[in-house]
Amino acid sequence: MSSKESPSLDQFQDQVSQLLLRHRSVLDIMSKLDQTSAAVNRSVTKAITDCGCIELNASKQPFNELQSLDASQSTINNHLSGQLCEHCKEFVESSLGRNLFYLTALCTQLQLDLTEVVAAESTKCSTLGVFNLT
Repeated sequence: MSSKESPSLDQFQDQVSQLLLRHRSVLDIMSKLDQTSAAVNRSVTKAITDCGCIELNASKQPFNELQSLDASQSTINNHLSGQLCEHCKEFVESSLGRNLFYLTALCTQLQLDLTEVVAAESTKCSTLGVFNLT
C-alpha cells in the first residue's frame, strides 16, 4: 500500500484487533469509547475557546415546513465560522482517530464487521433518503 492509499475498513479493523491488549474487555472498550468521545468534544471546544480559529454563533434554526428540502438545506446553518488552524486540526483529527479506534474495537469484540456496519448505514441512508433526516 502506498502512502497515498488509505487502509480499507477491514484492514483497519484487523489492525485494531491486533493492537487491542490492555482494554480487551467490552466494558473497558465502552468506557474508552465514551472517554474518547468526550475528548473529541473537548478538542473542538478548545479550538473555539482557547485558540479561536473557529467561532460558534448558535441560534434557533430557521425552518419552514412549507419550504422544499433544497430550500431548507440552504437556510440551515452549522453555527461555525472560520477554519481549524493546523494545530487544532491535528488535535481534532487525533481525537477522532482514537474514538474511531475504540468504535472499531467494540465492533470487533461484538463480532461485527465494521465494513458491514458502514454499508448497512449507507444503504439505510440511501433507502430512507429524507425520511432519515436527523
